[in-house]
Amino acid sequence: MPIKRRQVLSGSAAGALSLAGGLASPAIAAPEPIKIGYLPALTGPSSSTGIGINRGTELAVNEINAAGGVNGRKIELIVRDTQSDPTKAVNGAAELTKRQKVNIVWGPLNSGESLAAVPLVARDGIPQLHPCWVDSLTDVKKYPMCFRDAPTNQQIGAAANRYVVDILKRKKVAVVSDTTGYGTASVEAYAPMLKEKGATVVYQANIDAANPDLKPDMLRMREAGAEAIMPWSVNAGFLARICNTRGKMEWDVPIVGQTTLGSGQTKALLEKPEYWNKVYSNNFRNVCFAKDGKLLPRAAEFVEKLRKVKIDMGDTLLWWIALGYDGVHMMADAVKAVGSSPEQITGYWNKLKDWPGVYGDITFTPQQHNGFQDDEVVMCEVNSLRDGAFNLAPGYAS
Repeated sequence: MPIKRRQVLSGSAAGALSLAGGLASPAIAAPEPIKIGYLPALTGPSSSTGIGINRGTELAVNEINAAGGVNGRKIELIVRDTQSDPTKAVNGAAELTKRQKVNIVWGPLNSGESLAAVPLVARDGIPQLHPCWVDSLTDVKKYPMCFRDAPTNQQIGAAANRYVVDILKRKKVAVVSDTTGYGTASVEAYAPMLKEKGATVVYQANIDAANPDLKPDMLRMREAGAEAIMPWSVNAGFLARICNTRGKMEWDVPIVGQTTLGSGQTKALLEKPEYWNKVYSNNFRNVCFAKDGKLLPRAAEFVEKLRKVKIDMGDTLLWWIALGYDGVHMMADAVKAVGSSPEQITGYWNKLKDWPGVYGDITFTPQQHNGFQDDEVVMCEVNSLRDGAFNLAPGYAS
């Protein structure tokens, strides 16, 4: 059952009156709920990530509450859809921290919205967990209560660049993005990294994701001698147009980049299935198929759970659902272990070591709030998609 926007999941605070010695005993109030302020992009051009993560988030909240909550306290998920808009993310964050007085903020789920909202949440002294990749979003000096349960742009870019330069042996690269905060930050980070590896960035641009005709840009990439295209965007329509345009140009060049390249939403927008060939996206070792065609036990068990509760994986990615599920459990574990004050949650996460999520193992220290491990960031073959997961891209040993 989906969680309603303002649904309070705690039990009734009203207790029955009983008589003892002719006097009514006071009603026993239900424990205060744990308020999680949640900022997903469920609509708008960057919603593919949020839709997937939301399925795992709701699943975890429902499971925890059905089992009695956390130390008897139910989770109240207070949702504000950012609509893929940084301004709405800021407005939602302000309402959650000031009016709703949440214990924790979960999200925003896209970097463009987080760039706008993280400083506000930090100012209000609320612990925050988010999965956004832009490196500056977890500066422990600026944002001491903000933690990232996902890789950084540096980790993502390094994995993609290694694949292009070291495995595909492509040295002339086109690096493009949409015009969001995430897209522009990614291009600015990855182009210098490619140059450090000895590659030449022959074309670099931030392109309006709503542009219906990408052929002029693609022609300029080809004329510049690009041997690989690296697009960075969470906009499925934009990424599908890149694949479609390459196919119609009959340009046999690999596309290597952001995870949304492999989403079901991108697949649905392809004009021909073969336009997904030679497309490789970032993914994560724990939720990729090994050489034997099987998922690791932790991920395989999670897929079976999703099947039993009939959560759709056809239009999304396994790691997105797993990330939402892991995020809620990470928050619940903190409250269960130490309590729900900002200092208690922050202190617990500062000592977190090898926390075993479905999507990845997370370790934090007081000096490092980036929890993901380098070796878990890999590249995958998008046309192998099944059950939201992929085969590792050609060239990986295992």
